[in-house]
Amino acid sequence: MTELPPYWLRDNCPCAECRDPRNGQKLFQIDDLPQDLAVAASTETDGGLEVLWSDGHRSRYPLEWLGAERDGDGRTEEGKRLWVAADFARGIPEARWEAYLSDPAEQAAVLTAVRSSGFAVLRGVPAVERQVLAVAESFGYVRVTNYGELFDVRVEPDPNNLAFTSVAIAPHTDNPYRDPVPTLQLLHCLENSATGGDSGLVDGFRAAAVLREEAPADFETLTRTPVPFVFRDRRTELRADRPLIEVDALGRIREVRFNNRSIGTLRGSSAELTAFYAAYRRFAAITLRPELQLTFRLDRGDCLIFDNTRLLHARTAFQQDGHRHLQGCYADLDTLGSTLAVLHRRATALDAVAGLFAGEGAGEYLGEEVTMAEHMLQAAAAAEAAGAPDHLVAAALLHDVGHLQGALHGRDLMEGQDNRHSDTGADWLARWFGPEVTEPVRLHVAAKRYLCAVEPDYRQRLSEASEYTLTVQGGPMDERQAAAFAELPGAADAVAVRRWDEQAKTAGAPTPGFEHYRPLLAALMK
Repeated sequence: MTELPPYWLRDNCPCAECRDPRNGQKLFQIDDLPQDLAVAASTETDGGLEVLWSDGHRSRYPLEWLGAERDGDGRTEEGKRLWVAADFARGIPEARWEAYLSDPAEQAAVLTAVRSSGFAVLRGVPAVERQVLAVAESFGYVRVTNYGELFDVRVEPDPNNLAFTSVAIAPHTDNPYRDPVPTLQLLHCLENSATGGDSGLVDGFRAAAVLREEAPADFETLTRTPVPFVFRDRRTELRADRPLIEVDALGRIREVRFNNRSIGTLRGSSAELTAFYAAYRRFAAITLRPELQLTFRLDRGDCLIFDNTRLLHARTAFQQDGHRHLQGCYADLDTLGSTLAVLHRRATALDAVAGLFAGEGAGEYLGEEVTMAEHMLQAAAAAEAAGAPDHLVAAALLHDVGHLQGALHGRDLMEGQDNRHSDTGADWLARWFGPEVTEPVRLHVAAKRYLCAVEPDYRQRLSEASEYTLTVQGGPMDERQAAAFAELPGAADAVAVRRWDEQAKTAGAPTPGFEHYRPLLAALMK
């Protein structure tokens, strides 16, 4: 591992001296590091690489992290599903709006489809004006353009764009004359009773990949020729000079801009123009191949979300024997990617918590007649039955996870050594939850000591095991300690959790399982 470049390794030091532990941002500039920086010594131990640097600094890196492959921002062809229409013979990526809103896993599946395949359709979105904005805001922010925060796609008497007529629209990307281009587009169907007007999509990355395979010289021409895209109306004049196919520094397809209606006059030598138009025509012909064109109908309440830097969208002509009205807006892939990353992060965290309940949590609970998991689930059920707010239900559910974390275990507590599980659990949970959840967890042991001091009857109700752990944890508070505890901001919540804790020791009591609380926990996570 020490053959890794020293400046790369030191630049990625994760310690609190080098990175703010709250947000992970670096606390030094690269030129702050010594000119002759070198590794003085290194040791692999306990799944990590410990490094002593020539300037005396110490770093520790997880071996798993050091061995990770290069990753990216998810915007290039790498890792995406490049498709042809037949790939969706069994159906397109879709979900019901209600399920998307209520189930984080369903929302993640929809957003993953947009990232991977370039699109998804939400069914049953309320067919009311401006609802498309709510869809965009469910994962990000609306990109306002000269068309406004939203636009109506219907026949207009004086259209400034062919989209606002009933004619067929060939496959294209929107707003290629804008830089940066809106990277996502949403189209919400309010009504579609006209004959025709079906929607079409083409995977522009697939079309570009086909061009690269069949005519590599044409592909190179389209990646290195800036094309003037222009839009003008009475109030707006926009221009962006960008290639039809953009690749990143590694040559991977990253963006497609394709809109015949918006291409201005390209200037250049005769040879350059001849080469460009030959490549342009070949690429256009590929986008029109039947096997690449996916056609489907948007009905009332359907909302299409698609990647405007990858997919070309189209529309068949329609007759004005009925009404066709869509409302659209623009958004951006970075916010979708952010929401998806947070959903995955939360899912990973909740999987870790669920693993504690299913694993060590299924074992004995400190001499009681219930398991650790049963005890915590019973406490949460008691909080829920009492009508407690969600953050206290969560605290009741998670109050004893510290027994399963840290250097000392619950077994150590039963052997007479305080494992300070309330602090350990609160610190572990603080990665994902705010103080409204973590502080009742942190204070629930102190709350027992407090209640034993101010309510003699409370101590008499303690189980034998709980009486024993009370002595290990410091016994009842004295008068001064009790008064100080009562003044703490989270004291009342901690006392509530403590009372549910003491109720949660009944063998065989029916309770919901951990999955019942998963949506509640997900909603509370940072």
